[in-house]
Amino acid sequence: MLVGHLAAARPGPVTGIRTYPAQSDGGTTAASHADPSFEQLLAQARLKFSHHAEQRLQQRGIKFQPEQIDRIASALDQAEAKGAKDSLVLFRDIAMIVNVPNRTVVTAMDGSSMREHVFTQIDSAVVVS
Repeated sequence: MLVGHLAAARPGPVTGIRTYPAQSDGGTTAASHADPSFEQLLAQARLKFSHHAEQRLQQRGIKFQPEQIDRIASALDQAEAKGAKDSLVLFRDIAMIVNVPNRTVVTAMDGSSMREHVFTQIDSAVVVS
């Protein structure tokens, strides 16, 4: 079974993507109480999960804490700086295929699910400590 095969993007509406914005510094201003627009939320998003990835995470009981999301997003910053497009991201015993320019986790699996799998259509691998 091949895992991580990424098909060409298809035009259409974006659905089922959850975003995780960068952590706030805790400061409050009048502007911070206003509801941000969708475009502003997308611009602030450090990491997004496709509907497929969310399903896999839920099926496999994988949950991330905000600080873990930040560590993964920081690792993606480094991968992006090196020109990565589609990366295998390894975090503890979790493997994720991430589209780096879109900052979107395409799929995810735990250690037992990734045994004897071949990851294709990636140009880099990132190990998050």
